[in-house]
Amino acid sequence: MDVNIYPVCLGDFLIRAADGHGQDIACIYQGENFTYEMLFNHSLRFSNILKQKGHLRGDRVVLYMDNSIETLVGIFGTIMAGGIFVIINPQTKISKLNFILEDCDAHYILTDDYLKQNVASAIATISNCKSVLITKSDRVVESDTPVDTLFESYQSLITQSLPIQERIRNLPTDLAALIYTSGSTGDPKGVMMTHQSMIFMTHCLDYYLGLSRSDKIINFLPLAFDYGLYQVFMSISLGATLVLEKSFAFPANIMACISDYNVSVFPGVPTVYKTLISMSKKSKICFPHVRKITNTAAALSANLTPDLQKIFPNAQIYKMYGLTECKRVCYLDPRYLDDAPDSVGKAIPGTEAYILSKEGFPVSPGETGILHVRGPHVMQGYWKRPQETAHMLKDGKYPGDKVLCTHDWFSIDSNGYLYFKGRSDDIIKTRGEKVSPLEVENCLDGIEGVKDSAVISEPDELWGEAIVAYIVLDGSTDINEHEIKKICRSRLESHMVPNKLFLVSELPTTHTGKIKKSELVTERRPEA
Repeated sequence: MDVNIYPVCLGDFLIRAADGHGQDIACIYQGENFTYEMLFNHSLRFSNILKQKGHLRGDRVVLYMDNSIETLVGIFGTIMAGGIFVIINPQTKISKLNFILEDCDAHYILTDDYLKQNVASAIATISNCKSVLITKSDRVVESDTPVDTLFESYQSLITQSLPIQERIRNLPTDLAALIYTSGSTGDPKGVMMTHQSMIFMTHCLDYYLGLSRSDKIINFLPLAFDYGLYQVFMSISLGATLVLEKSFAFPANIMACISDYNVSVFPGVPTVYKTLISMSKKSKICFPHVRKITNTAAALSANLTPDLQKIFPNAQIYKMYGLTECKRVCYLDPRYLDDAPDSVGKAIPGTEAYILSKEGFPVSPGETGILHVRGPHVMQGYWKRPQETAHMLKDGKYPGDKVLCTHDWFSIDSNGYLYFKGRSDDIIKTRGEKVSPLEVENCLDGIEGVKDSAVISEPDELWGEAIVAYIVLDGSTDINEHEIKKICRSRLESHMVPNKLFLVSELPTTHTGKIKKSELVTERRPEA
């Protein structure tokens, strides 16, 4: 092996790290250190298991499990066997699991033992699944499901297996992963990503975030979520240390990890940051050794910045925007956080992002249009979905070029900063005006005593659509619905003021921490 190997596929990141500094810590999981050499060795063993079971180049290997060291082994072992990995969130229910397994034509499945019953039910109607490997888990679920002949112990096989001797050399243009969208607008779709697009994106992220081999990156985000997944590749490409946690379900545990392991990089989503801010108001939280915090999935309101700077006093704050179909579109350089506090920045290096009207013409500064993205990070398309692919990938102005049409509403200012206005299906049309729910949510989140908010619409005979706001309070004040509405009237244009305000104890969220607006149903109660 060559320490200076040029990475042409994702597995080369691990090969280079294991050969160059194999005894360094690649991952800390549940208090245990795993070196690069250990991760590499187990990945080769997993590759050999797949090969012995008849794995062929391009076969799909599904990882339906909690964040764990076994998940990392599954990712890299699949890659080194020439396969395509598919990660499914362990909270995914049987019907959706069945859909994805059938859609991607899953050949092999790696899962946790507490999920065995789900898998057994999901594969009952699937003919091409050749093997299901079960890992031990700290969760115990009683099951009366008989053990299928396809089910085998991962631990037993990995112990007996020898490292594969002849790894399949992927081409940069080979598919590396199918990353399934959340399916909030319909059935999940498998986003096809090649090795070269994911390598480009990994290097780009490492570069503009200014990360280094000495960093310790914590990740509690689901690896089925590309934001969580790329923390793995970013860390291993640098030879850094990944502090891997299952979830953010127990914030106190995450905070202990940050302190115990001197975490230097903290990726999060708005719901996570709002939780930390709420906790810090009750009992001060401060992590001076964290030097970078990043945000994506949903917009991070500028109102949160002062509180985040108190919790992470020495950290640069990176506001970013992206979507699974290209991973990342833009980021705001922390140096300009005060200059454009509501912006998500400019296009990442090596790419272009521009805004067109519905008719396909460039928009003027301040006007709202549809964001388009061009670059090597754009997906190949949706797995087995040519019509949906054609909806998202458009012919560019250069020969053979394909451009990603995000269908998200954006504006741009005279300095080139991009501003997210809302998803195409989120924009509210009321009183003859278009209202971005995000603008209303930013106003609500900036009110003292408000922890979180979500804005949706409902049909209205007079206005077309009425604006409805759901609000979670942090308990720091005695503010009520009437006072909140009064503040909104003083800060928003009249057509943007919510028609109805409801106080709730919490907001429903997806596995990735996004607010699940589809589950918000207007309750029949007096209007505020």
